[in-house]
Amino acid sequence: MNFTRWSARLPGTQRRAAARDDRSSVPAARAEYARPEGTAQPDDDAPAPSGTATAESLPGPALDDLSAREILGRLPAPVALLHGPDHRVAYVNDAYEAAFGPRPSGVPAAEAMPELDRLSVLPLLDQVLRSGTPRTVKSRRTTEGGSYTVTCTPIAGEDGVLVYAADVTDHAEAAERLRTSERRHRETAVTLQRSLLPQELEQPDDLRIAATYQPGGTDAAVGGDWYDVITLGAGRTALVIGDVMGRGVRAAAVMGQLRTAVRAYARLDLPPHEVIQLLDVLAAEIDASQIATCVYAVHDPNEGQLVYASAGHLPILVRDEDGTVHRAADPTGPPLGTGGWVHTSGTIALPPGSTAVLYTDGLVERRSEDIDEGVASLARALSGAKGSPQVVCDRLIRSLGVTAEHDDDVAVLVVQHPARTGADAELFHNAALDLLGGIEAAPRARAFATGVLSSWRFPVELRDLGVLATSELVANSLQHGTPPMRLGLRRTDRRLIIEVTDGDDHLPRRRQAEPADEAGRGISIIASIATSWGSRRTPGGGKAVWCEFALPQ
Repeated sequence: MNFTRWSARLPGTQRRAAARDDRSSVPAARAEYARPEGTAQPDDDAPAPSGTATAESLPGPALDDLSAREILGRLPAPVALLHGPDHRVAYVNDAYEAAFGPRPSGVPAAEAMPELDRLSVLPLLDQVLRSGTPRTVKSRRTTEGGSYTVTCTPIAGEDGVLVYAADVTDHAEAAERLRTSERRHRETAVTLQRSLLPQELEQPDDLRIAATYQPGGTDAAVGGDWYDVITLGAGRTALVIGDVMGRGVRAAAVMGQLRTAVRAYARLDLPPHEVIQLLDVLAAEIDASQIATCVYAVHDPNEGQLVYASAGHLPILVRDEDGTVHRAADPTGPPLGTGGWVHTSGTIALPPGSTAVLYTDGLVERRSEDIDEGVASLARALSGAKGSPQVVCDRLIRSLGVTAEHDDDVAVLVVQHPARTGADAELFHNAALDLLGGIEAAPRARAFATGVLSSWRFPVELRDLGVLATSELVANSLQHGTPPMRLGLRRTDRRLIIEVTDGDDHLPRRRQAEPADEAGRGISIIASIATSWGSRRTPGGGKAVWCEFALPQ
């Protein structure tokens, strides 16, 4: 191939040649200056006047005076010219040889230039020739350790390609250091996030529960999704799920503080909306710039429903045994940390045989669709999801298209209320007695408890402890409470629960009775013989005092 003929076709070559012809008519003595008649010739050794161009200050060859070979040869970046359908080597400049070694002319690039294969350039050469459009491969690493961005440009009319490689090693190394730093930051956030989530979920007597947390993909910053299960006593269970809107370690730290606060407030056995109200104030104190959503729900096996409060969170979904899916009402208040709002509680039925799902927005939110469509998709997936809670978790995540490269965190909490039959159902019993007749209620309650516990075939020792606890709880209610009063006994496969309700909302407390005191020892007696005890205010304005005994395995 005639390189001189081909180089004349490079863009601008003919224009520069014409410009050189025009300049040939200018007198060669460009340093000659016009002088008035009679002015002496300046001394050769005299300094030139200020602003005067000297022979030494005249520029070298102009860019237009150089040939294409000279221009390409002076470039600091590797350049190669390839010709023909098999891309034979026509020319490589000194920078190319310095980077990759000498390359023989006339040999196909596939044989003579293995670096083009490592840089993923060879497949582009045919595309460039066919389309006449430049193609670029960005930041590819060679076996020698350098990184290059390579551009392939077609040469019009000559069936050739100009290959230009820009050394971006420094940029690539800086980008890799940044990615490494971000990866470590993300790993730290994920580790913190996972360590703040429950390592093992509490499993209440009446519910079966499983949860899944999946951080976003490598390019996604870890958020503050969390969930929790808290046994409240007397068979009641609190279910929590939330999402801190920020990202990274800070969001995970805020999440950890909120989760700890929820557990502390749950021990007060407050109604859901009061727990959310306390969290709202606390969230603003922790970090006013971090907004969080949360659902706090309480399940009472005697009521067969979830009582919940939602701070801007997505609705709970409940699947009946026949596959019908119900959606809880809209959030009962704005997100945590906004302040100035009085939250309220709502209810949704959770009968035996049903499954409830609490989740964060990463499961249902997609950039291409409205979030309500995502919730509807989740409801359709839930309607056909059967099996254990963990199986349902996994099926929902797969059905919603959540993969390891998902762009957001996902937390899912699945709660099943089993429908028990046969021998399993024989382990769960309830009995209740309305306490009427003043002081006559105490012996009637003891007789009722004795008969019920005997029918449930408890060991004699446990039966006697249960009757004693019943007597003390009823006596406490008769002395300090007001009608209506009710005694409830409940047996599960793990424990005996005794609860007394009345119409007074003053909660009892354990105190040290003086030797001369005739009262004040009831709660201390219960605390010493029972596995656990507690009290709470009831929605109607009264209170409930309860105790539990663990059953022998």
